[in-house]
Amino acid sequence: MTARHMLMFVWILLVGCQDSPPPPLRVGINPWVGYDPLVLAREQALVDAKQLQIIELHSNTESTRALRNGLLDAAALTLDEALRLADTGMALKIVAVLDASNGADAVLAGPDIASLTDLKGKRIALEKTALGALMLDRLLKAGGLNHDQVETLHVEAAIHADVLANGSADVVITFEPMKSRLLNLGFHSLLDSSQMPGEVVDVLVVQANIAPQRTAYLLQAWEHGLQALQANPERSAALLAVGTDLSREEYLDTLKGLYFVSLQDSARLLAGPPAPFIHDSVPLVDTLQQLGLLQKAPDWNALLDNRAALLALGRQP
Repeated sequence: MTARHMLMFVWILLVGCQDSPPPPLRVGINPWVGYDPLVLAREQALVDAKQLQIIELHSNTESTRALRNGLLDAAALTLDEALRLADTGMALKIVAVLDASNGADAVLAGPDIASLTDLKGKRIALEKTALGALMLDRLLKAGGLNHDQVETLHVEAAIHADVLANGSADVVITFEPMKSRLLNLGFHSLLDSSQMPGEVVDVLVVQANIAPQRTAYLLQAWEHGLQALQANPERSAALLAVGTDLSREEYLDTLKGLYFVSLQDSARLLAGPPAPFIHDSVPLVDTLQQLGLLQKAPDWNALLDNRAALLALGRQP
């Protein structure tokens, strides 16, 4: 082997031994205004696509399936879905509290159903999720009905308007922006999440093996998007309303039905032990256990992790 070939061989070995950059963190979201700060961060180029991929899926169910199958590293989910995933033994971390619904989730019906007492014998469409089951339970209790006094139809939120329009369902359990679309079509609300304080909460979960240093970038992206939305809501709404069948003004109205949680508040809620978030979640956990949707109490110490939030805020965990 000549000296030149030797040098080439050594160079190839050195290049091969260098660490390649990690692939982008993949986070899944479904159509829900509470997750739109991440969409805004992506659309306004506030994130580096080499570090973070924000993947839009059709439903919460798709997000949980992709997370379970390892196709996602992280996902924005309702707390009930996150708890159910952990209950099955999946190793997850809740790394941020994103928002709380205060009217943005709702039960909608046509004019022939004027009150909750008219629900008997009706067909109710809902997603096959823990949140759907939770809201159905609240709806039936409010109307003094049992589960066997109504029919249920499991459909994804994207076709809620269709099943109402074609008569496949009389009532839907849905959320924004579908809620506003249906209100615009003449349907009306029978019950919404403002009557269920603290029970409809969204969180950000990551696979437990993802290092806090990588997750911190995701949380910074969320915070940048949230700050952009709050600093210029009109401009942001004009961008985010595209594809929702809502005007800019109607989109802004949807935001009145939820409360966004800042990264600083999220870090505080998850700090412990005991974390304040645990106390706030007790009524939801009790209900999920009563409905048979949770087999055991959550292991909050293993589940809650605010280290990435602290890193994103420039503080040491």
